[in-house]
Amino acid sequence: MAKRLPAPPHAAPDSGWAALRQWTAARIGLARSGASLATGPLLDFRLAHAQARDAVHEPLDVARLVAALAGCGQPVLEIASAAPDRRAFLMRPDLGRRLAATSDAVLVPHQGDHDLAIVIADGLSARAVQSHAAPLLAEALPGLRADGWRIAPLVVVRQGRVAVGDAVATTLGARAVAMLIGERPGLSAPDSMGAYLTWQPGLGTKDADRNCISNIRPAGVGYADAAFKLVHLLRAIRRRGLSGVHLKDESDRLLLGD
Repeated sequence: MAKRLPAPPHAAPDSGWAALRQWTAARIGLARSGASLATGPLLDFRLAHAQARDAVHEPLDVARLVAALAGCGQPVLEIASAAPDRRAFLMRPDLGRRLAATSDAVLVPHQGDHDLAIVIADGLSARAVQSHAAPLLAEALPGLRADGWRIAPLVVVRQGRVAVGDAVATTLGARAVAMLIGERPGLSAPDSMGAYLTWQPGLGTKDADRNCISNIRPAGVGYADAAFKLVHLLRAIRRRGLSGVHLKDESDRLLLGD
């Protein structure tokens, strides 16, 4: 259900716009000075743009994230992609999709008959997974365990993109992967996290083979709703043996029904 939102600062004093602002974080009905934005909303816009840029470059605090994930009741492994630093990660997306050569030494000892690998990567907003990965998993893991999923150790990947989860799942021997990753920051959300769910991931996996839950954060899709959607989708993925465009996400209808 849509959430009522506080009015943005420097909003135009128009009662018609005020009613619409309750339902969106978009910048609508802003105050103007002549043909231009007033100084206040212009400075707000520039601040939001700076926050989005900072989120892209902000490094992941792996130790703090691992400590937060420790309360989820699963072992946690730390690895890196083939991108040696943030600059390479941003300039060479292909490196962020591959594992570093040292990753096998960490992952191979944990190979097994796993149903699901859960991978957490910084992506384009380390702040997103830093803030939202542990709370989401705290909501979702009990439901997954109740469904009998055999879950591999959680894996944190530095400088990772979505497809690196396929490599992790393949190495661990998992049939499905749930990839939690920081999404590209926007001007109203520098900390949005996405969850990408893939059945039988591998080298040839395409984006069309994935289901995505986007905008996971308290001001977007909250933890409880995102966990419900994640568990529901994974249940359908396992039952039908497929994921992506061929699998319709009916979780919104179920949430509204509840």
